[in-house]
Amino acid sequence: MVRQHLTPDGEVTDVFVPLNHDGKYLGVLAIGINPNPTVVTSSHLTRDVTIAVFISIWAMVILGAVFNALMITKPIKELLLGVKNIAAGNFKQRIDLPLGGELGELILNFNEMAERLESYDEQNIEELTAEKAKLETLMSTIADGAVLLDTNMRVILTNPTAQRIFGWDAHQVDGQNILYVLPDSVKIELTRPLYQLASGQPPHELKDGAEFRITIPEPTNRTVRILLTTVLDQYRESVKGIAITVQDITREVELNEAKSQFISNVSHELRTPLFNIKSFIETLHEYGDSLSELEKREFLETANRETDRLARLVNDVLDLSRLESNKRYQFDAVEITQPIEQTLRTHQLNARDKGIELIQDIEPNLPPVRGNYDLLLQVFTNLMGNGLKFTSPGGKVAIRAYRLEPEPVDGPCHVRVEVSDTGIGIDPEDQKAIFDRFFRVENRVHTLEGTGLGLSIVRNIIEKHQSEVHLVSEVGIGTTFWFDLTVVPEKSALPDQPVSQTAPSKPTSELPASTSP
Repeated sequence: MVRQHLTPDGEVTDVFVPLNHDGKYLGVLAIGINPNPTVVTSSHLTRDVTIAVFISIWAMVILGAVFNALMITKPIKELLLGVKNIAAGNFKQRIDLPLGGELGELILNFNEMAERLESYDEQNIEELTAEKAKLETLMSTIADGAVLLDTNMRVILTNPTAQRIFGWDAHQVDGQNILYVLPDSVKIELTRPLYQLASGQPPHELKDGAEFRITIPEPTNRTVRILLTTVLDQYRESVKGIAITVQDITREVELNEAKSQFISNVSHELRTPLFNIKSFIETLHEYGDSLSELEKREFLETANRETDRLARLVNDVLDLSRLESNKRYQFDAVEITQPIEQTLRTHQLNARDKGIELIQDIEPNLPPVRGNYDLLLQVFTNLMGNGLKFTSPGGKVAIRAYRLEPEPVDGPCHVRVEVSDTGIGIDPEDQKAIFDRFFRVENRVHTLEGTGLGLSIVRNIIEKHQSEVHLVSEVGIGTTFWFDLTVVPEKSALPDQPVSQTAPSKPTSELPASTSP
């Protein structure tokens, strides 16, 4: 043990050393030493230096930590923040720290990377914008309706055709649930299939899509074909959306119905005269010996009339089919008085036998019109024949032709042709259907026969002349049919193109004509 204590003579250092010999404690040796002043001073100096060095080391450590924070940690934090911004899509991120060495090179490379990413991003945006513009242009120009949905049934994209078909013209449907904006008839049919497709696990019949034919009564009466198709990811594993294609097949349905009706009517009309002919001929063949000459003649006359009826029907069907085809007809300058006079001569004897007066009222010096002579002759023949058929003895049938003033004043000139008679007239409810194939007024009155194709042929011929046929009729008074033909310009070649027409106005004649197709 060592201790120090002060005495009157100065500081004394006591040293106590225990004495042991062969394991026996013998006592304590105590020694008192007066310290050397020089050694004490040196000892104090050593102690002070040691403390100063310790303090200096700690100061250097603290300064090193501060330098590390300023020169290394801060740039690293800036780099970390920049990487996060780049990952978030902010390619304008830059780090501006005046550092050299490897850390400075790292910052320089980071800034170069950010500049390249920004350039690529701008290029991609331009390409995406161009692709989007192409897609929008394509969507807006295709004839079919198109609607794109996400998996939550929200509308992402629509085109004008779909908006018109579904009545969305005045509504903003983007972002809305498709089931909230679809017409009720469509919603009923599509709700379940849409959810099945969006779920990613549709039934077998809807694996690749589905097709529906739906009638939409409101806002417009349309029949549409709707196709549902799933939009898959690049690996074709998960559903990303649903594409709806809408095709307006209203005209197709109408044509199919008209075709079916036409075939049905033709079959019926052909079967009736054939059955009558066969019946009378079989009767003559089997019972000819027991029939009188008068009965044989009546049977033969009936068979002959039915044969004529069958021939007329076949000819009318062929004429109508030819007119409704894409066959091109030659149009020349036609003097309208010639087919009119030929028609009157043809029907003069029939009119005389029925006691009907034929009237010809043609304005003098009419200019030639653009038309096909044979087709116009067929128009006058059909209208005149129908007029005679539906006019009682003592009645009148008239053909009029006169020039119309051009509207506007510098527009093309027209010649109006009217065919009128004082027959039974046409009910207002029949006037809209009078030009339909196989529609006959005699279906109502049950007195006269016809093929029901005459006025359909007339309408098609007049449409070939770039015009329309109109009528005015009153039951018990009669009916007037009229149409306008374009005058051929003087001293100019006949144009082989559609000719503009004046708006229909009420015919000048007060004598209507009753006809049926």
